Amino acid sequence: MTPTIRRSVAALVLSLPFGLVGSADAAGEKQTFRATLNGTSEVPSNQTKGTGEVTATYDPGTRTLSWKGSYSGLTGSVTAAHFHGPAAPGQNAGVLIPAPAATSPFEGSAALDEAKAADLLAGKLYFNIHTAENPKGEIRGQVERAP
Repeated sequence: MTPTIRRSVAALVLSLPFGLVGSADAAGEKQTFRATLNGTSEVPSNQTKGTGEVTATYDPGTRTLSWKGSYSGLTGSVTAAHFHGPAAPGQNAGVLIPAPAATSPFEGSAALDEAKAADLLAGKLYFNIHTAENPKGEIRGQVERAP
């Protein structure tokens, strides 16, 4: 090996631990998620004029998910609201986290177990608002990492 190649390999090997530490630090920071709620995201979709939005913050140190949301234009009063999962967009799943949303705006928080936290981070949760006219869900949105 030439001296130049040896120095390059040494520099690469020495930089690896620093890159790993940086990744671990980033994983420990709070993360923001968003869901845009509408009837076309429901499965099956519906023609509601209702819309909404949920913004959530996840703290991996405490495994706490905190959220705020709002909605308008629903066909009637909210009968239930939940985070569902695990499910990819276009799939249905059971309730994971109740999220009372009788009035808009609404907010709440919940401690997540390891499985729910992993589903959140993998993009496998969605938020769903139910009404009497749409008991399976009037508006829904996949919970995704905010840019």
